[in-house]
Amino acid sequence: MMNFNLTNEAENSMKLNYPVLIEAIETGEYRATILGWPECQAIGKNRDQALIQLRQIVTARLEKAEIVSLEIERPKPEHPWMKFAGMFKDDPDFDEVQAFIEEDRRQLDAEMEVYYRQLDAEEKIK
Repeated sequence: MMNFNLTNEAENSMKLNYPVLIEAIETGEYRATILGWPECQAIGKNRDQALIQLRQIVTARLEKAEIVSLEIERPKPEHPWMKFAGMFKDDPDFDEVQAFIEEDRRQLDAEMEVYYRQLDAEEKIK
């Protein structure tokens, strides 16, 4: 679901703050660039003049445009095991394999029970 937060007239009158890179260039002038908007640049004889010109460029651009927030929901990734779900549903050996696994589990559980009883007996002797 996409959500557009469109600005209304009250929001249009708000002040916007942008980070600006000001740098001296080889001609002895200054270039002001809005970070993230490389095409929004102005050159002036000094820092203040470059900033004034940049403000005029951005203001003119924003008069013809608007800034909105766009909320995008991230896609939910498929669970990594889902691609294996049901892959043996038509396998004629599936029930036999399941029975083998169950029997093996019963044997391991019985062996562990004997092991734990031995440990308990040894604890009682100490």
